[in-house]
Amino acid sequence: MNDLHEKLLETTKYLREQGVEEVDFALILGSGLGELAEEIEHAIIIKYDGIPNFPTSTVAGHAGQLVYGELSGKKVLAMQGRFHFYEGYPMTSVTFPVRVFATLGVESVLVTNAAGGVNVEFTAGDLMLITDHLNFMGTNPLIGPNDEKIGPRFPDMSQAYDAEYMETTRKVATDLNIPLQEGVYMGLTGPTYETPAEIRMARTLGASAVGMSTVPEVIVARHSGMRVLGISCITNLAAGMQSSLNHEEVVETTERVKETFKMLVKEVLKAI
Repeated sequence: MNDLHEKLLETTKYLREQGVEEVDFALILGSGLGELAEEIEHAIIIKYDGIPNFPTSTVAGHAGQLVYGELSGKKVLAMQGRFHFYEGYPMTSVTFPVRVFATLGVESVLVTNAAGGVNVEFTAGDLMLITDHLNFMGTNPLIGPNDEKIGPRFPDMSQAYDAEYMETTRKVATDLNIPLQEGVYMGLTGPTYETPAEIRMARTLGASAVGMSTVPEVIVARHSGMRVLGISCITNLAAGMQSSLNHEEVVETTERVKETFKMLVKEVLKAI
């Protein structure tokens, strides 16, 4: 048994002991979006720092805990805060929670993030359905030996984001009269915000939004056979499109749109 298998078994055993049972949907909640987890009913809260083999989230706006319970009639396991490559963690640590989801038998995952708008038609506060992504993080979480029991050596990313889930989300947004942008998310390492030249590059390459997360998690989720739905909160316009950028604005914008975001996600979970 390899080291990753041993860690996954140890971690999932601990989570089972804390009361985590069947999970219909895993939720990864990005900067400022973690409040959705507070609406989970019959909640079991598990702090990251007590979970074997889990890193610790160090970013403002990330609570750093798992929340298990019921949301919109589904059994969910939510990450309030994620781990980022820019925090100094290796990709194996960044994506370890997704491996844990797979080991628990989770078949679907919702990834959310705060992102900078690259599309000139976007405005701060928009929600964007992620239709595809560009991996510009300079690495890939699947580099290294591959365990065929976990996933294929060369996973197909033709449909990284589930077409049926996207269609459901579009319909729910229309029914709720929630404006929903769509586009390609470009993942970069951070922690610097991009330069205006980098944003022009991103736009030229077809990106609608940029961020510092999500892509590694989605790659590992697809490698593990999970279905993925992705939603970005456009918290600011990217470099060169507004005067300056800062993390406080990110959190402020998510605070402003959180009720709309929560309503959309809850209704999508009901509909799926």
